[in-house]
Amino acid sequence: MIQIDAIFVNGVFRPVEPIDLPEQTRVQVAVPLPSHKRKPDVREILARRHASGETDTAARHNEHQP
Repeated sequence: MIQIDAIFVNGVFRPVEPIDLPEQTRVQVAVPLPSHKRKPDVREILARRHASGETDTAARHNEHQP
């Protein structure tokens, strides 16, 4: 068994480097999903803000107004 690094583009897995296989060779592909691509849950985002230690963000509200 060999491991092939590939990029998924327009519905097709494209190898990053040339592969020594005959044309039309049927293969099985196992794809471990990258963890950084998973969208965080809204509760995870809110928990990060809650744990920031800043207690009164409303006090700085007008700093960002035009």
